[in-house]
Amino acid sequence: MTGKESGTHHWLFGDQLGPHFVDPARGGPHRDAPLLMIEARSVFRRRRFHRAKAHLILSAMRHRAAELGDRVRYVKADTYRQGLREAVGEAEVTVHHPTSHAARAFVGALPSVRVLPARGFLVTHDEFRTWADDRGAKGLRQEDFYRWVRQTHDLLMDGDRPVDGRWNLDHDNRQPPPRGVTDLGVPAPYRPREDDIDDEVRSDLDRWAREGDVRFVGDDGPRGFPATRREALAALRRFMDHRLLTFGAHEDAMLSGDATMSHSLLSSSLNLGLLDPAECVERAEVRWRSGDVPLNSAEGFVRQIAGWREFVWHLYWHFGTRYRASNALSHHEPLPDWFWELSPDGTEANCLSRVVEQVRTTGWTHHIPRLMILGSFALQRGWDPRAVTDWFHRSFVDGYDWVMVPNVVGMSQYADGGRMTTKPYTSGGAYIDRMSDHCGPCRYRPSVRVGDDACPFTAGYWNLLHRHRDRFEHNARMTQAVRGLDRLRDLDALLEQERERRD
Repeated sequence: MTGKESGTHHWLFGDQLGPHFVDPARGGPHRDAPLLMIEARSVFRRRRFHRAKAHLILSAMRHRAAELGDRVRYVKADTYRQGLREAVGEAEVTVHHPTSHAARAFVGALPSVRVLPARGFLVTHDEFRTWADDRGAKGLRQEDFYRWVRQTHDLLMDGDRPVDGRWNLDHDNRQPPPRGVTDLGVPAPYRPREDDIDDEVRSDLDRWAREGDVRFVGDDGPRGFPATRREALAALRRFMDHRLLTFGAHEDAMLSGDATMSHSLLSSSLNLGLLDPAECVERAEVRWRSGDVPLNSAEGFVRQIAGWREFVWHLYWHFGTRYRASNALSHHEPLPDWFWELSPDGTEANCLSRVVEQVRTTGWTHHIPRLMILGSFALQRGWDPRAVTDWFHRSFVDGYDWVMVPNVVGMSQYADGGRMTTKPYTSGGAYIDRMSDHCGPCRYRPSVRVGDDACPFTAGYWNLLHRHRDRFEHNARMTQAVRGLDRLRDLDALLEQERERRD
């Protein structure tokens, strides 16, 4: 058991709020150890966070403190260092491995702090290092990692084989949205009810903003995501009972009138530590084995958590602190003001405007708008990947450093040159037209490359391929697309058009 001394304080960061972070049987502190939580206002000065994100984090922390009662010392301070000094002086403190390089370096430099192993993930750091070392020259690919996690954790397995004989049902989960409908017609996701703590948080955020101490972007209220373990479990149950059934087939689809589709909206609860990933994937498997949901829905959900989420977490630490500065494509264009301000009026592209509006009002979109609209647009326009990463970090309620650095640098912006993914994730307007209903009312046409009706995504796609032709033509997954440039009779006009758009 770690943290044997019952008198040693254990420090809970604001994303370590579930019971598994204080369970001595799972590597936590002594059951009688006093707990410490520090609300440091300096965190909100570093970035201009989405107001809904700031509200959710503070609400979750204060709710957890209320649940823990007299066992916890809750300190409101200007900085973590100040709060730690006020709470315990120079006394020893334990803390679970933090979730960012900066926080890990900070606690590691404090002689009074003893760092315990990370919690909240299926795979330990040591286990991942062993797996990565065994890969050798094969490289680190998410699909290989996902299969290994399935095997080692006996998830959706039939002996040593995957159930139904297939590891990945991604092909079944790429159906476009049903035509002629505005929503999927599934029950709405769980929504919490605010209470006095939420009122207190909102009052504090209003005061900080009035005082000019902290600045926010986006809308706040009512709170749309769980702030307590009880709420998170209710959200998990509602997803399993009413939404997992239809999750798989249209996992990658978008509808203007249905922003959440059948998605779980559990990412913020997982990243706050309110849910443990094991309980999520295990419940999904139970639902499939009982015949309540199809395999493609259960497998798609398991893959998102046991595959992608775990992979991203470990690559963040495996690649190290320099990874965030990767810029293999030498993209340095600044993000426009309308994007920083989350202003949907900054673009006439209907898909982009709608997604920016959703981010402004909720601080959330599902993974396809993030990757194939927001991220793809930034990639095509050559925006600085470090600034794009920062934008995602500050704008999303589930955005943390460990989440956004690999997702944006590696996958969305291909800034690492292929260390994480085998190709850039970008497309022309045809993909958006096929996978959504955004293009119908748009002033641009997805099939048009040049002219007043030219889709920014279609023209941007070809412009990106031309700009990086020397690199992409040697990528086996990009060769055919690059060759398509030679068939474009209007390429010169397209390139001139995109130069003018950029200017």
